Amino acid sequence: MKDNYIHKGKRRQLVEMMRKKGIQNEQVLDAMNAVPRHLFLDSSFLEHAYQNKAFPIGADQTISHPYTVAFQSELLQVKPNDRILEIGTGSGYQCAVLLEMGAQVYTIERQNELYKKTNLLFRKLQYRPKRYVFGDGYKGLPDDAPFDSIIVTCGAPEIPKTLMSQLKIGGRMVIPVGDDPQIMTLLVRESATDFSKKTFGEFRFVPFLGGKE
Repeated sequence: MKDNYIHKGKRRQLVEMMRKKGIQNEQVLDAMNAVPRHLFLDSSFLEHAYQNKAFPIGADQTISHPYTVAFQSELLQVKPNDRILEIGTGSGYQCAVLLEMGAQVYTIERQNELYKKTNLLFRKLQYRPKRYVFGDGYKGLPDDAPFDSIIVTCGAPEIPKTLMSQLKIGGRMVIPVGDDPQIMTLLVRESATDFSKKTFGEFRFVPFLGGKE
């Protein structure tokens, strides 16, 4: 798996594009500069890997726009060793960005085809999530809760209460809510029973589905 000077140059250009689009967190930008996005894509898309585009990755799923990954990552306000639950591993790119930011990532994928493919890629690239689970994202990982943050990378019709309960007090959940398009939503757990909510405009995601396939 090659990551040559051409790829690294294109990543630097991508990072500058993210800056111009308003991403300010240097930790996020450094992580995106470190992760070889082209290796998370099918070879037919390599030429476009460092453009701000989403691409199919199999099983009717997509790898998100780099800006979407940067935006969600910035909203999480990641600190070193934060325990982050990711719902929807997909290609593994978002997970890799969070790992580069120093987080301990617990990630769930419901599509067995993608789960196996991404597991192989993680091994090849030596990215090591704390846990990588084939399972139902709606259930989360109650045995590993509470989490410092939860990131959902698919569009939910509403915010699942099961996931809200797995967020620690002071923790942050970033989740796109609604039909197409979704509204990017930040939920902060203020106490055992209270949550505050902010919204950040429209984004497009594949739907958040229950069960596993």
